Amino acid sequence: MDLVQRLAELERRVAALEGDARQALPSPDEDGGAFGYGGQVAVGDGQVSWRIDVTPERALSLPDRPRIEVLSALAHPARVEIVRALLARGGRPATALQEAAGLGSTGQLYHHLKALTASGVVEQDKRGSYRLRPAAVVPVLVLLTAASDVAGQLRS
Repeated sequence: MDLVQRLAELERRVAALEGDARQALPSPDEDGGAFGYGGQVAVGDGQVSWRIDVTPERALSLPDRPRIEVLSALAHPARVEIVRALLARGGRPATALQEAAGLGSTGQLYHHLKALTASGVVEQDKRGSYRLRPAAVVPVLVLLTAASDVAGQLRS
């Protein structure tokens, strides 16, 4: 990528962070188009805003391992229940998450929390409670919604 392309990419990223989606998306004829997602979500006692726009070329050129770890971390019903509880109520202690996920032992809970924390979806705070990483809130909601769309759940 030459300097002009890098500068254009940085300008798109800044525009996305500032909330101007019209400037954030590359023109459709550049690099085969563009796509993005974003949102503002209230979680626990805070508000999270997120916007990202990329070209297909950039999205497909990223290393696979980190994204596969995230997808794998979300590919279990108990983990989705943990994420659902954290989205609904904000940070929670392990005992509340064990109950929300319907898990019989703390060993099972920590097995699932390990996958969620290793992938960067969940983090542990200083008090020992768990929460969704703020930067993961909107992307996780988008992933779950996109999976529902692919599965045909969103179509009437």
